[in-house]
Amino acid sequence: MLLPVNGVWEAGTRRFSRDDPAYDFSDPRMITLKADPSVVFLTSMSHLRLARSHTGEDFTVDTYPFIIADTQYEQFGCEDPRITCIDGLFYINYSAISPYGISTALATTRDFISVTKKGVIFCPDNRDVCFFPQKINGRYLALTRPSPKHFGKPEIWICESPDMLHWGNHQHLLGSQSSEWDALKLGGGAPLLKTSRGWLQIYHGVDKDQRYCLGALLLNINDPLHILAKSDTPLLQPEAPYEREGFFGNVVFTCGALIEQDVLKIYYGAADECIALASLPLEALWEHLGIGNQHQ
Repeated sequence: MLLPVNGVWEAGTRRFSRDDPAYDFSDPRMITLKADPSVVFLTSMSHLRLARSHTGEDFTVDTYPFIIADTQYEQFGCEDPRITCIDGLFYINYSAISPYGISTALATTRDFISVTKKGVIFCPDNRDVCFFPQKINGRYLALTRPSPKHFGKPEIWICESPDMLHWGNHQHLLGSQSSEWDALKLGGGAPLLKTSRGWLQIYHGVDKDQRYCLGALLLNINDPLHILAKSDTPLLQPEAPYEREGFFGNVVFTCGALIEQDVLKIYYGAADECIALASLPLEALWEHLGIGNQHQ
């Protein structure tokens, strides 16, 4: 457990009783002092490992971490990695968690043997960053999810960069008022996928009961600010026991997807405890989005 000691976070062990009324145990990731919610005790610390497969279904997890928490902005761990290949270089963006908040950091690799950290690219609290796999009109693009503290909700924005490090021209893309399943908040999921009908984004939405589901968003291929279609109902929702019960139940959450032979394959975390795979033909996806009969 990570403990706040004289203003500095240190690793240590402390026992709590779940019957203690002074603490909130509702979030399994942390224990919060009810009298002062700024006092929290973390129950875990994350790092990133590689899982390798020739089939996309049978994986072997590396023995040692690939990315570890070794900077001041990663004191509480690294999580939610998203990998995008652009011109032969793999960009790995991930949530860097520290006493300063949750920021987005970037690392790169060409061989998944060595990795180079590039540092923080979005300051707190901005996460769920999803890159486009190519430049559009000469600029790199990304979807982001800032979390406002005073007004508004956590929603999806879009921004651009000349070099993948410095980002600007931030614009709001998708709000959370259009349907119940993503009414509380929403954010990016998998990196963008290029299809014959536009840019495909598999994103997550959260309802009033804190249930995490996945939906689809289709953006214009030349002008991604133009939304072509959006899920009115969840594309994937927690139904199986391993999705409804676990470390953080009622959650399906993706950081990666791909298209093979006109089949969409979504890799997703289930209840923050295991990783699962769901697939469906693209034609079924277009039907879900209400554009099944449109000319491609």
